[in-house]
Amino acid sequence: MTRRALQPADRSADAPSGVLLWRRIADDLEQSIARGTFEPGSRLPGEIEIAERFGVNRHTVRRALAALAQRGIVRAERGSGTYIERARIPYPIRSRTRFSEIVGGAGHAVGGRLMSHALEEASPDLARRLKLRPGTPLLRLERLRHADRVPLSVASTWLEAARFPGGHRVYATSNSITRMLAHFGIRNYSRKTSRITAAIAEAADAASLRIALGRPLLVVDSVDVDADGVPLLATHTRFPADRLELVVEP
Repeated sequence: MTRRALQPADRSADAPSGVLLWRRIADDLEQSIARGTFEPGSRLPGEIEIAERFGVNRHTVRRALAALAQRGIVRAERGSGTYIERARIPYPIRSRTRFSEIVGGAGHAVGGRLMSHALEEASPDLARRLKLRPGTPLLRLERLRHADRVPLSVASTWLEAARFPGGHRVYATSNSITRMLAHFGIRNYSRKTSRITAAIAEAADAASLRIALGRPLLVVDSVDVDADGVPLLATHTRFPADRLELVVEP
């Protein structure tokens, strides 16, 4: 990967422009990124180098980088640096929706982990979606998935605890809903419904996805069923809106 050196900025219009300096720095960096000075996924120069280029202090640079992060152009990784965001990954919503197949098939390295699990009683809404009685014991899985080591989704998945005993251990080992279901003899399942909405990132999701608080999220509430149409899973998935685009397919 090659990276061209930062060029000195034209500061001749700073005073009469009336535009705050941090905003001008953010605009200048955005233009450099648009011109291809940095490749998607590459790291920007450090704060000191940028500060020296523009003749400002690091506080001004941090404010400019924060503005770029709010625009969805860069992301900051604690202890590592600031990186150029990659192009949005197309994510089809179809009857067969499999994260590993979709993202891996597009040439990305797929990974993730089980963040936590819990047993809880089915709320009236979950009971309706899973066609169970309210209060039925459910296993909840909190999952993180990423592409090329960049967090792409966090998901809460509920399934009937009695039907999938120890499902959290199977998932933690396989890191795959498909392989977990196969462990319990279910080798064919499909998407029954997908409801797409939007939200803003709160503290827990922002930390897991490594994004700023209040950044926009795409939210998909889905139900998957077995070959007989019996509900298996209800899932509440949150995607960073600037990293992925949902494509609804028949």
